[in-house]
Amino acid sequence: MWLAAAVCATLVAACTPTVDHRGYVAKPGAFDQISNGMSKTEVESILGSPSTSASVNLQGDSYYYITSITERRTFLAPKETEREVIAIRFDKNDQVQSFAQYGLQDGRVIDVNSGKSVVMGEDTSILSLLLKTGGSATPGPMLGRKL
Repeated sequence: MWLAAAVCATLVAACTPTVDHRGYVAKPGAFDQISNGMSKTEVESILGSPSTSASVNLQGDSYYYITSITERRTFLAPKETEREVIAIRFDKNDQVQSFAQYGLQDGRVIDVNSGKSVVMGEDTSILSLLLKTGGSATPGPMLGRKL
């Protein structure tokens, strides 16, 4: 009896997901306080330091505030259940030019740690080319053109 209860409790605990919050944690209503024309200093005082920033062709900086929530079950790979990105673009004078809020449904999940990249189109590695042509391959298909 006690053994059955212990096994049931272990199974229930194993099925309970571990929730992991990473990145920026926004205060409720903070994004609603941002408006065009605000200075970088004002944005930082409302939202804090960005998760990352970027400069685009010397046109001005962009700030990105990134939040990610993942769930992990005992024997399964972690799954991202929620993502929020707040993107703020500044003009040359460090004034807010535009801003937007994006969620998980707006993008793709890219695994930067897997060492694999998704290639659109045909696989044109030398090995696959040799296997497809029986060893009589020319460099043309590798370069994307016919010889």
